[in-house]
Amino acid sequence: MKTHVLSLGGSIVAPDQVDVAFLRLFKERIGGFLDRHPEDRLILVIGGGGPARHYQNALRALAGDAPPEQQDHVGIAATRLNAELIRGIFLAYGDNQLVTDPTAELSFEGRVLVGAGWKPGFSTDFDAVCLAERYGADTVVNLSNIKQVYTADPSKDASAKPLVHISWADFRKMVGDTWNPGANVPFDPIAARRAMELGFKVIVASGRNLDTVEAILEGKPDFLGTTIG
Repeated sequence: MKTHVLSLGGSIVAPDQVDVAFLRLFKERIGGFLDRHPEDRLILVIGGGGPARHYQNALRALAGDAPPEQQDHVGIAATRLNAELIRGIFLAYGDNQLVTDPTAELSFEGRVLVGAGWKPGFSTDFDAVCLAERYGADTVVNLSNIKQVYTADPSKDASAKPLVHISWADFRKMVGDTWNPGANVPFDPIAARRAMELGFKVIVASGRNLDTVEAILEGKPDFLGTTIG
């Protein structure tokens, strides 16, 4: 039995509002993969997306001195809303309780387990790393609205180039060691540190390219994305 761990960015689930059309396709493709591989299991950890961004922006506008911890609490609440939606979509593959603490006593019955935000100080990427460690996976697939990691922010630097592979040391130089609520980085720096310590691999790819998602799950060597580690 192989356990696959996907850290699914909230920007894929609800970039502004819930993307029902995309999620219908996502359910079909992921369900098809699970049907073809009856021994495999899937862990989906869901980010906050548009709801987190809107509420955190409102908090900053109304209470500009709101501490980062409170901003994180708002984002965590949004991840749990998104994650309950995804859990409901995949109930046919396992009616497990939503994971809000990856270190707590858990029941993983069936084929799919869904997790959300845990506590302030990091993003759901860190929760995905914790669950990968717990269930014997050594790879986290980070699916967001970016196709690859770049040498610099391509929206600010026209010379930025996409990377097929980057070491943990070089990646951590890019993202730093500090978590900021609502930060837009390819992979949370706190999660990156833990994944490096564990010797894990992280694959960064576009969550909206379902051909790419399927190729990664199938273990195909050629896909559009960046491997960290």
